[in-house]
Amino acid sequence: MPADTVRSTNPLPENFTGSSITARAKRLFHATRPKFFPASVLPVLAGTAWGVASTGGFDASVFLLALLATVCVHAGCNVLNDVGDDSGGTDRQNDDRVYPYTGGSRFIQTGILNAVTMAKLGTGLLVVAALAGVVLIATKGIVVLYLGIAGVLLGVFYSLGPLRLNSIGLGELAVGISFGVLPVCGSAWLQGAGYSHDLLLFSIPVSTWVIAILLINEVPDIKADGATGKRTLPVRIGLPATAAVYAGLHLAAAAAVSYLAYAGALPWWAPSVPLLLLAMTFRAAAAITVGIANRDRMTAAIESTLAVHTIGAVWLTGCMLFMAWS
Repeated sequence: MPADTVRSTNPLPENFTGSSITARAKRLFHATRPKFFPASVLPVLAGTAWGVASTGGFDASVFLLALLATVCVHAGCNVLNDVGDDSGGTDRQNDDRVYPYTGGSRFIQTGILNAVTMAKLGTGLLVVAALAGVVLIATKGIVVLYLGIAGVLLGVFYSLGPLRLNSIGLGELAVGISFGVLPVCGSAWLQGAGYSHDLLLFSIPVSTWVIAILLINEVPDIKADGATGKRTLPVRIGLPATAAVYAGLHLAAAAAVSYLAYAGALPWWAPSVPLLLLAMTFRAAAAITVGIANRDRMTAAIESTLAVHTIGAVWLTGCMLFMAWS
């Protein structure tokens, strides 16, 4: 394989040197794993679009505060997850990772930032999220506090603390709630929409698509996770069953969108894109059965899963805005 096509398995420390403010900001920003920010941005967009379609209004300040809080919680939990996985030994033992998608940011292992700095960064980001939440509480009421606490606790306990949800088989569910149900329903509520079963169902595709991202990202990490007691779902059930669960998640997303279209909560043509995306997901499911033994195929499957989440969530947002403006 030509050298220029070989993927690096770590961030290159020489790309993050320097003592200037710009260099420091670059290190801190990339430590948050920004490639995954669509997982927190898109649910807020989708939920906001539902709220706009439900009420006919749009509160830009509330939207921006919700977006800031959600992204900061996501970024902070990403960083703290790296700290937790380093202290537990998972990332240090992970030789099968597919960087930059699995195995963490690798900033601690490569010496770009130390664990103390990463812990301070993660905590600082959660503080920023809390400040945005305080403003939202003052604007929209105490319910915001409950939503925020739930999101932060799920994010932090995913890899830290006495629970370590990702080690007891609940990490995937926690991520689905944190990056699906909570931000979608919460963002809709912030725009004035009331709770409904249709809104909950609308959040399901976003939840299942993001669970699929986590699930497939866990496949290359099976060996390291299993060796350090991190009992993720792929560690527990193996590759064939993981592939079946992965495919089922995407089928559930398409089914939820199809039902909402049938019920009139989405346009009749809304299921078209989720159904078309199934072709990509079935290929990715086939790659899961092989796992990291075929690294290129595994990498392509991870990237297609990220694309499905992005395309699907943007599509749902567009469908709701069409409902609002038609």
